[in-house]
Amino acid sequence: MGMNVGMEQSGDDIPMSDINTTPLVDVMLVLLIIFLIAVPVVLETVPVQLPTVQYEPTESKPENVNLSVRGAPDGTCEVYWNVQPVASDELLDRAVVHLEQAIEAVGGVDNLTDETMPEVHIRGDVDTPYKCIGGAIFTMQRAGFARVGFISEPPAGTAVKRL
Repeated sequence: MGMNVGMEQSGDDIPMSDINTTPLVDVMLVLLIIFLIAVPVVLETVPVQLPTVQYEPTESKPENVNLSVRGAPDGTCEVYWNVQPVASDELLDRAVVHLEQAIEAVGGVDNLTDETMPEVHIRGDVDTPYKCIGGAIFTMQRAGFARVGFISEPPAGTAVKRL
């Protein structure tokens, strides 16, 4: 690496006091290009069309299972089959028996259709931890229920729209 020296009138070589800014400008341009490329990647999101919420009255059939789920003050989960409290082991056993009885009532698995397949309707309290509702969903799917839905209340003053 060399050093530039200037000529003084007397002929003695003295070092120049000017800073060479070319490497600094090169580094800054490279950083600018990197940021120009990286910023749009960070700001982009995956385009997703979120569903619009429409409240549709739920038809209750006798073979449907109605679960109410809420979080207890001690951090545990409370699950109710209709109005009876059930533990998680009992929930699985009861769901399997209920599904088997529903299949027998329609004449076997071959006669099972979308209309005759029982559904699970879950009513979750607003303050219920996700682990409670997720556990109820998992248990019911493990028992064999294919349709698990949520029951909600429309805000006061909104009209119910039928599709």
